[in-house]
Order: sequence, then structure tokens, then C-alpha cells
Amino acid sequence: MLQNAIIKTFVPTVKPAEAKVFYRDILGFKLLGEDKYALEFDANGTLLRVIMVPVLTPHNFTTLGWNVTNIEDVIRALNDKGITFEKYDFMQQDELGIWISPNNSKVAWFKDPDGNILSLTE
Repeated sequence: MLQNAIIKTFVPTVKPAEAKVFYRDILGFKLLGEDKYALEFDANGTLLRVIMVPVLTPHNFTTLGWNVTNIEDVIRALNDKGITFEKYDFMQQDELGIWISPNNSKVAWFKDPDGNILSLTE
């Protein structure tokens, strides 16, 4: 029924001004519109709605993630824009914050201004 429908995704914010700068200027998504309910971005053909909520307790798991072709280059580019990557005590990560999964994927995590956990996977 929905397999041919276009998907959109949602992420919450209590800091819409900071979220707008983060998703537009740091991650590079085109801002399509904004109103008192949400910011809308084109995330490479996927509609990303950053919805404004009155209260937010970020989840302790990944909210959004991207597959990239060179994770090291993307991490360094984001580091240059002030983004730091998470280091977790319960897993082995390299100096960039990359963890090698059991299927040999490279994965790293960072946060948006609200503390939502985002990931990169190669």
C-alpha cells in the first residue's frame, strides 16, 4: 500500500533557530519553508520536517542516519564546521569516533543542537 509513496521523516526541536542553522548551513540541506510548526528541508529528495515541540528529551538511540561513501572525509568536513563525534565507553571506536560493526560497516554518531543522535554509515 505505501511501498510506492514518498517517505518523509520528522525530527523534533525545542531550538528552531539553532536547528535551522544546523540542518541548512552545517549539513547543507535546502530550506523549503518554515512556519510556527516546523522547518522543512529537502534532504536529498526526502522531506525532512524539523518539528517544533514544547519539551524534548532526546532518545538515546539514532534518530536520523546517512549512508556515505567516505566516512572519514565526511567526519573531517563536519569537524571543520564544529561538529564533534560521540565516543562511547561500551564500544571500540577509533580517533574519529568510527566503530566497525560486525558486518564491517563503519559507523559514527553526532548530535544536532537538541541532542538528537545522528549517524553516518559507510
